[in-house]
Amino acid sequence: MQQRLTKNQLLEILEGWNHILRRRVRMIACGGTAMTLLGVKASTKDVDFLVPNDKEYKYLTAKLMDIGYELQIGWQREGEPFRFDLFRGNKIHTTTLLDSPLERERHTLLFEYSHLYIGILNDYDLIASKLMRGTTVDFEDCIALTRARKDQLDLTRLVERFHRMVDLDISEERIRSNIDVFLERLNERGDSD
Repeated sequence: MQQRLTKNQLLEILEGWNHILRRRVRMIACGGTAMTLLGVKASTKDVDFLVPNDKEYKYLTAKLMDIGYELQIGWQREGEPFRFDLFRGNKIHTTTLLDSPLERERHTLLFEYSHLYIGILNDYDLIASKLMRGTTVDFEDCIALTRARKDQLDLTRLVERFHRMVDLDISEERIRSNIDVFLERLNERGDSD
């Protein structure tokens, strides 16, 4: 069974990374990592962060190599069970975000160490990007986040954001209906007021 990483375990690792940095690096949590850091999920099996600034990405990955991380499928150290997917720029896997996640209101600050800034991707881009991937776990995560943020989330705005993001994706035909599937599942559970 694959080990899972809790919020506290992840923050301990990130604090260790901060100690090796001598310059500022801004990382924005996305995917299951964001869900875990928000407290919507108890843990995550891999760690997903955007590093939107190219110079900061290059600096961070060079420093990680200095302490034994290697790029395979993601960044991982020998003997450690956790993989870190560090996405450069404003792209998560094949999903392109409409705006830089560093822009105002595109993320919220979770924690700022002396050199490492940890933000969490905004709810709309987080849900839309997970729906574009469209696995069963992604749908469940989106429903959980929608329940947790029900009072702050505007479903009409979410649908509009999703469709604008889909327009940029190479799999537009395949994934466009994911928002409808999500809304149906949300409605079946009585969460789509």
